[in-house]
Amino acid sequence: MSTVYDLRSRIAATEAAAEEEAPLVEWADVRHLRSVVVERLTSALGEHPVDEEYRRQLGREFIAEEVREWGDRQVSAGRTPSRADERLMRDRLWDALFGLGRLQPLLAEGVENVEINGYDEVWLRLASGSVVAADPVADSDEDLVAELRFLASQAGRTLSTAKPSLHLELADGSRLAAMIETVRRPHVVIRRHRLSDMGLGDLVRRGMVSANLAHLLAAAVRGRLNLLVTGPQNCGKTTLVRALASLIPDGERFATVEQEYELHLDRLGRHRHVVAMQAREGGSEIGPDGRPAGQIGLDQIIRDALRMNLGRIIVGEVRGGEVVPMLDAMTTGDGGSMATLHAHSARGAVERLVALCGRHGLVPEVAYRMIADALDLIVQVRLVDETWREGGQRQRFVSEVVALEPGEHGRPALTHLFRPDRRGRAAATGIPAPQVEALASGGLDPRWLAPGNDQWHHDGERSLR
Repeated sequence: MSTVYDLRSRIAATEAAAEEEAPLVEWADVRHLRSVVVERLTSALGEHPVDEEYRRQLGREFIAEEVREWGDRQVSAGRTPSRADERLMRDRLWDALFGLGRLQPLLAEGVENVEINGYDEVWLRLASGSVVAADPVADSDEDLVAELRFLASQAGRTLSTAKPSLHLELADGSRLAAMIETVRRPHVVIRRHRLSDMGLGDLVRRGMVSANLAHLLAAAVRGRLNLLVTGPQNCGKTTLVRALASLIPDGERFATVEQEYELHLDRLGRHRHVVAMQAREGGSEIGPDGRPAGQIGLDQIIRDALRMNLGRIIVGEVRGGEVVPMLDAMTTGDGGSMATLHAHSARGAVERLVALCGRHGLVPEVAYRMIADALDLIVQVRLVDETWREGGQRQRFVSEVVALEPGEHGRPALTHLFRPDRRGRAAATGIPAPQVEALASGGLDPRWLAPGNDQWHHDGERSLR
């Protein structure tokens, strides 16, 4: 308990200390000054695109000027701001304009997720699995909604009665999701990606994959097999795909296709030819095709990507109409594509894909044939959360790997290369993979798939890279 208390204290320490030293700085004043600075920026820059660094430099100058005038007004009112007052006002105004305002201090080291159920009910989920209460992030629910609308406007999005949900990528790569109107109080979740640049060797050392399983997955990527990574929410699917993608040869051109940017492979510096693609939300009006006007979905992006001379396509998460063009791309492309899907088992993932295909015009017989032709491996990731008990932790690890090939009547035949052992972790079955030639071309030594050869927490970094 003392560790949790200490972390919570550190998160709020700077702001609390500043509050004691600078009682003149109120968030109502910050919001007012922000509106003034925004108006000045809009007037100075117009509607033409400008370099973000120049916009921030100009914003910093305007902030300094407005804070000086704020200080003069305080003196005229009989209050004398200290240097600490002015410094705190500048910092808060900067965060309110270019950051997350009162949400910014929550994104501290060790915080994995932020969950807000109204302005004064704020919870931090730490990397250790502990849950800590935090201070209010607004003066009222109305103020919280106003802040969310400002964040939406800065990203070219809207949050309104007609469009009551918001999804944003934040500057540090975190994802913000918010809901209003359809909930009793405004609801916000910020999911952070702490493990951005990790290879398979890093995941071996963290116990997410075993050494022999890592060699199989590395060979699958190099042998250009099509992979589907499945599992429940927050189990580490994106982290695993990011690690697998790190094995794609540097000179190869490929694309990432996502609803919101999460993989960030174009920013990690490992590859020079990554094309990052993201869906675009539509407006509140409905177009002639029945979609929100201006919306560009993943299905359209995948179809466009097929014309862009790409070696592979990595789909961040399959959850809608993109399933059919994705399977088509895997079937007709050069191989080596990847995707993630919410599912609780490899076999359940197949049925979920069939259901998604059915929602978008494919009968089950055709869907099963496409899946059998498109997918080579399904990698199931499991999340075990034991933080409810004393000393309990959260563990993320691969629990099974299934190979697919066309079977009877065109349905996919599933071969378990790895099954859960008594601890739920993936253990080699010794059954040969149908894609043995492709895996061999990717450098797999068959001995790594022998039963009893599972090595967890082994450093495989050097041999994998």
